[in-house]
Amino acid sequence: MIPTKEQLQKAFEQRHGRALQEKFSSATVAICGLGGLGSNIAVSLARSGIGKLILIDFDSVDITNLHRQQYKANQIGMKKPTALSENLREISPYITLDAHCEKITAQNAVSLLGDADIICEAFDRAEEKAMLVDTVMEQMPEKYIVAASGMAGIGSPNAIKTRRITSRFYLCGDRTSDVAEQNGLFAARVMLCAAHQAHTVLRILADQFEV
Repeated sequence: MIPTKEQLQKAFEQRHGRALQEKFSSATVAICGLGGLGSNIAVSLARSGIGKLILIDFDSVDITNLHRQQYKANQIGMKKPTALSENLREISPYITLDAHCEKITAQNAVSLLGDADIICEAFDRAEEKAMLVDTVMEQMPEKYIVAASGMAGIGSPNAIKTRRITSRFYLCGDRTSDVAEQNGLFAARVMLCAAHQAHTVLRILADQFEV
């Protein structure tokens, strides 16, 4: 049986407190890239009762994604924003989702991200990461951005940390590992970095900032 919206909201409030949950419920968070980082960020935020997620990716689900991304085998071939939206609604049936099956660029970022309070960068490639961070900081300086750098390999999980780079720019990861130089991507370590990003979003909304 699916709980009512009121029942689910009450359950969130019991865990987080009413005042904090109201902040979560009224927040809009954008997730740019819905792979190992982005799909796990989205699931964590949906389970935390975030009110609205903007989901952006142009890729489709591939069999090689299944070992670390929040998709199912029967979703292979589906566009990631569509597939992830299905899965998130199973977790949080009353969440508002704004899904975009397109590639985010410096030219369309402002229009795609205008409604977001906080933006999560979850791309694979360094040049895409830099593009989004630079665009947000230069063209949307009032917004927070939570980015990632370094989660590849089977190195120590304790190397993954969250750092506050500027007042509105946070960076999660070990800042050194690169998938091209390491022995692959491992689900637990990718999820750990995604959890850092998701928890940083919640801390920002709670007015708890890294020093």
